[in-house]
Amino acid sequence: MRLHRFIGNFDFTKKPLRVSDKKLTEQLKNVLRLKAGNQIILADGKLNEATAKIVSLEKDVAELEILEITKNTNEPTFHTILYCSILKKENFELVVQKATEVGVKEIVPMLAQRTVKLNLKRDRLEKIIREAAEQSGRGHLPALGEVVSFEEAMAHAKDNNANLFLEPERAMISLERLKHSIYKQIGVFVGPEGGWDETEIAAAQSHNYKIVGLGSPTLRAETAAIIGAYLVANADKF
Repeated sequence: MRLHRFIGNFDFTKKPLRVSDKKLTEQLKNVLRLKAGNQIILADGKLNEATAKIVSLEKDVAELEILEITKNTNEPTFHTILYCSILKKENFELVVQKATEVGVKEIVPMLAQRTVKLNLKRDRLEKIIREAAEQSGRGHLPALGEVVSFEEAMAHAKDNNANLFLEPERAMISLERLKHSIYKQIGVFVGPEGGWDETEIAAAQSHNYKIVGLGSPTLRAETAAIIGAYLVANADKF
């Protein structure tokens, strides 16, 4: 049976491990209906993981016995940063969830010229990231950046080894080229529902971004973000 998995600031050197986290204990007791003797997996967000047995569950404290400590090996080789325009309705939340699952290391919400929605619920997005990371077996929690302008995103991207600018009807991403490249930190830029403004495309070209597409179908922005992030983060696996 698959064990339930939790990411948090756990110190595996302490034996027994006492976790003072009301939300965690409530989830263990009242949602998952776990009890003494059941096993769970704890991850510290630094690639260390422990299989732990529940010794006792109180209102605010869980006492756990560490059975085995291992290293998480699920993290992708590439450090992928997704610069995505804020999208309408629940679409940006979907992007954040799936980008976490596919291995993105950083998510930077961006305001492009044609961005319509301007605000985000950061607490909700961080909850989505944590739950998606726990479910998908990630060893790290992706970092959620502050909302930035397109120009600020480009300034942030200067430290990347390469930046891919997704634009429909352009040549496909070359996974073979990425796979055998020296690129380790790669930015993926995704525009809003209405597409990039011509000035933004020109700016990307002037900074030598690789302007690429995802094939002949015209994809919704959230679909392009998820597929583009997956292909880049996992290019070495194809």
